[in-house]
Amino acid sequence: MGYTTTFQALRERIAQFEGRRSDPILVACRDDRIVGLIAVHLTPMLHLAAPIARITTLVVDPQAHGSGIGRALVDAAEKLAREAGCALLEVTTALHRTDAQAFYRAIGFDPSAVKLQRSLA
Repeated sequence: MGYTTTFQALRERIAQFEGRRSDPILVACRDDRIVGLIAVHLTPMLHLAAPIARITTLVVDPQAHGSGIGRALVDAAEKLAREAGCALLEVTTALHRTDAQAFYRAIGFDPSAVKLQRSLA
């Protein structure tokens, strides 16, 4: 996805989510090798009656692109969200990631908002 990190840093970040029911992480394996990962954040919203599920990370090994792994991970996240009582599954992606935007649109996501941010660094 264009983010550089070390295996150890990634391990430490994943460990932060351990035991948090609001932040499940699902992996896709093929031949005993991880080929994809999706992380979801489940959260209540003050303005909505039901909680929402937000895909915070979706990564698929480039060699596995086009094989259905991304779609399968999103489907698994949707199932998990429905079971948690969520009424909405959403995702954000950077404006320059037109490939990701095309993927999400192709599997049924519609543009619905503008995301604005302010750095706190």
